[in-house]
Amino acid sequence: MGADSDTEVRAERRGLRELGPVVLVRSAHPLAAVLTALGVAVVAALAGRPLREVLLVLATVLVGQAVVGWHHDLVDRTRPSSAEPGGSPLGRGLLEPGTVWFTVACATLLLVPLCVANGLVAGSAYLLSWALLLLGNLVLRRSWLSWVPAAASYALLPAFVSYGGWGGQARGEPPEVAVTALVAALGVCVHLLTCLPHLVEDNREGYRHLALRIALRTGAPRLLWATLVLTGLVVTATAWVATQVGLAQ
Repeated sequence: MGADSDTEVRAERRGLRELGPVVLVRSAHPLAAVLTALGVAVVAALAGRPLREVLLVLATVLVGQAVVGWHHDLVDRTRPSSAEPGGSPLGRGLLEPGTVWFTVACATLLLVPLCVANGLVAGSAYLLSWALLLLGNLVLRRSWLSWVPAAASYALLPAFVSYGGWGGQARGEPPEVAVTALVAALGVCVHLLTCLPHLVEDNREGYRHLALRIALRTGAPRLLWATLVLTGLVVTATAWVATQVGLAQ
């Protein structure tokens, strides 16, 4: 029975490896990447940016978030939970680490000129935001400070949009402080929501990040509903402030 099971697993892995590009996309956490890119692009559109600049913002954030997803799976590939059913493609042996590292390198080489095309200041803001997410994959994830990289990263997104334009010499205006603070709070909410599906595995493997600490006191369902409500309030407040005072100063 065990031999038959192992044979089935190996057959599954061979079949999925033949769909390499599909599995590679799955490893990029495409849903999170697309939603984040669309969200920032919508903000750029509401700020009055022309279509070509909105599409540039969309492409920049999509590539950057894909790299963050691949890097996340590379860092986590040795975790026991990654090898379980439903784990990451890297953890389950469906992708070779070298393939993903090569993809990360190529995507990063594409990301840099995309950032520069938004303007040097805007591009620098996004690259710093992106680097903070990569740093978050490596440090603070086990501690109650796990939310810090996400908050700092999201806080830079208004600057990326408000300073952005078309071409390396584009110069915009600094973002509103209130919008920056609200988007940073949104980053904390997103961090909590992304941690919630993995609370059991994280607890088993010794993680003690903010979401887990709260869930151990309140219960995961209460934390989920509270975070959803808080996210809705933050999004509404951000939209209201941006409508009243604008995105840029």
